Amino acid sequence: MNQNTKKLYQAGVSIWLDNITRKMLDNGTLQKYIAELSITGLTSNPSIFEAAIAKTDDYDAAISKISKPGITDEEIFFNLAIEDIQRAADLFLPAFEKTNGLDGFVSIEVSPLLAYDTENTIKAAKDIYQKVNRPNVFIKIPGTPEGLPAIEKATAEGIPINITLLFSPEQYEAAALAWLKGIEKRISMGMNPDVRSVASVFVSRWDKAVAEKAPIELRNKLGIAIMQKTYFAYHQFLTSERVQRVMNFGAFPQRLLWASTGTKDPEASDTLYITNLVAPYTVNTIPENSLLAFADHGATGESMPVDTRSADLIIKQFDNISVKYPELAEQLQHEGAEAFNKSWDNLINSIANKRNQL
Repeated sequence: MNQNTKKLYQAGVSIWLDNITRKMLDNGTLQKYIAELSITGLTSNPSIFEAAIAKTDDYDAAISKISKPGITDEEIFFNLAIEDIQRAADLFLPAFEKTNGLDGFVSIEVSPLLAYDTENTIKAAKDIYQKVNRPNVFIKIPGTPEGLPAIEKATAEGIPINITLLFSPEQYEAAALAWLKGIEKRISMGMNPDVRSVASVFVSRWDKAVAEKAPIELRNKLGIAIMQKTYFAYHQFLTSERVQRVMNFGAFPQRLLWASTGTKDPEASDTLYITNLVAPYTVNTIPENSLLAFADHGATGESMPVDTRSADLIIKQFDNISVKYPELAEQLQHEGAEAFNKSWDNLINSIANKRNQL
């Protein structure tokens, strides 16, 4: 057992791998990470599957096998992805059972083309959840304004949701409220309110977005400052009367998840966002290279403060150089959705090309 990752987990941070490939399932790499690096979950997204399917030949045989007349390229993708997610979920089932269903989840996303389509997002979430047919799966739905009603309704129908593409405390609060409304709806209908969820807030894209504007003393500090404010909002949410009321009915409160925690700046520490985002009852979904770097030389930092004083100072300094974080948060959410759309298009086009070649 690696001591660096073990210490991070013992500090209260669930370590999830931000990657999945059929190769790591076939050759035992994922099982090894579970056994040796304390990882207790896994996330996927269109960019991850694009790299796994479009840029390797690992899925060619499977594509050839299931490529029948009348099946669409998108249907082929979900066939491939769901099989991988099912296999990963089975590997994490012991963690799911050991933690009473708190940990051990894997995530699969609805088509990113639905980020601004409420009704079809709901339909897709139901369909994918039924096909995966595992207790420890999250369906990822973007926390866009159009995604929030879908999150509320899917939660009310008992579907565990990973709310993705969040960037600010305000976006987090809106997503958390959507989950809470769904839970309250279940309570009002006399149903079991224990529907698990995480809210995924992206970190590194903040610092990448302001890299050219930030003076040296502020470089790679905005993302962590925004996360400190989000963590404070998370504490306020967990201790609110509404959340405590649903907990009294049997609901486990939604957890905060740090996403996009791979360091983008080659001059910064390759474990920057792992060391500085230590907080109990949170998840850090870590890219594979960053996970291996942390296992090799990472250090678990002090727990994040439950206040915003230092964060507010950093944000004020960025405000003085015309970086307005609420506006930038909206921009980053829009750009994130567009980036996933691009990866999705590349992925589906590559499957079409592979079908023709095979």
